[in-house]
Amino acid sequence: MPPRSAPEADILDARVLEDVVAGALRVTREQALRLYHEMPIQELGRWANARCRVLHGDTIRTYVIDRNINYTNVCTAKCTFCAFRRDGHEDDAYTLEPEVLLEKVRELVDIGGTQILMQGGMNPALPLDWYLDLLGQIKERFPRVHVHAFSPPEFIEFIRFFDPPGASLAEQLRWVMTRLQDAGLDSIPGGGGEIFAAPVRRKIGLGKCDAEAWLTTMRVAHELGMNTSATMMFGHIEGVADRIHHMDLVRRWQDDAIADLAASGGGRYMAFISWPFQRENTPLGRAREWGEGPDDDLLAPFPGDVVARLDGTGERSAHAEFGRRVRMVGASGYLRTQALSRLYLDNIYSIGASWVTMGPNIGQVALHYGANDMGSVMMEENVVSAAGTTYCLSEPLICRLVRDAGYLPAQRDNTYRLLRVHAGPGAPDTRIDDWSSVRAKKLHVEGQDAPAVEMTVGQTDL
Repeated sequence: MPPRSAPEADILDARVLEDVVAGALRVTREQALRLYHEMPIQELGRWANARCRVLHGDTIRTYVIDRNINYTNVCTAKCTFCAFRRDGHEDDAYTLEPEVLLEKVRELVDIGGTQILMQGGMNPALPLDWYLDLLGQIKERFPRVHVHAFSPPEFIEFIRFFDPPGASLAEQLRWVMTRLQDAGLDSIPGGGGEIFAAPVRRKIGLGKCDAEAWLTTMRVAHELGMNTSATMMFGHIEGVADRIHHMDLVRRWQDDAIADLAASGGGRYMAFISWPFQRENTPLGRAREWGEGPDDDLLAPFPGDVVARLDGTGERSAHAEFGRRVRMVGASGYLRTQALSRLYLDNIYSIGASWVTMGPNIGQVALHYGANDMGSVMMEENVVSAAGTTYCLSEPLICRLVRDAGYLPAQRDNTYRLLRVHAGPGAPDTRIDDWSSVRAKKLHVEGQDAPAVEMTVGQTDL
């Protein structure tokens, strides 16, 4: 059963928060809004860290060695926040050949990787057999590699592209998903979550599935026994209440998955990862920052906050400038949002730090703001990099960041089972004598000549 709620309780009272940390009390949407706006950031981080320690202990913080393979950049959606997508006719549009994909997996296995995160644009030229054959080849050659692939928006487009049988969306999803699962799909990533509130989603995610379809996709995956993750991209046109509404939907659907499916071996959301919008090279990035207009009144609410409602019922007509202005988020806004997610999502096991967008040092600080996991030792990333961010960490660097934050670094798998705890002298970071030697090359990006197997850190001082 979920923890009890106490809407009348003063959420800023330490005694109330002690119950939240212990898992005995559930934060309401209204209380979450108060925490975000009224609690000092250091105090909010301290409570989120306390909750994290209840769930994960005081000693170990984790990472995974995987590779983010973006198999195509051809996409039917026209998301205004995306710099990665192509229509298909451009010189830099691509779809990777299966042998190229398999070579990427081999390079991952050679460095001790255990998982691929495979997502792409939604390419109408690829038939279902292309995916089935690819999954079959991956599992035949690399049977121990966990395939974490195909986000909900991809599945919704699969329905449109493949026209599967079924009287409902759930039935059609089950038909496609079962075949992919039988071919080798192990779990589903939470890509395409963005913000669930309809006014925001319709504005920034043109051609992308709505919240109900996204959540239904994950529910079908859970019914088929697959675990998933959930994500949120914030710091653009949304209001703070939209972020809380987004978390609330994840929490409610997770409650249902646990209640309905846990006893029979069903799946669930294992992790929640949130990150701020990256504006470079994107259409949305050309929108004016709130406060930069000559007539902007900074004492007035941001348009997104005027529109946003905790129950998701906001109307874009509530503010004439909604969708035309962005409110970018820096380190403090990111840490505040992440800390809130740890306190609010009491039924989600892991909260991931988003160093890919925020940089390694803020990712390290995030370990004291509710995060228990540093995510991936990333060989390759193309979507965020297209928007101007190129952070990348090697295994020694990620271990050093975790250790310097006061924890033991440990490699995990997709189910958060610990594979290696780096407590002894042979740890990856303790074998480095010259730290400058592991920062010389940059992240592999598809279409560039940089070697795919080099993993370093960019644009940061450690």
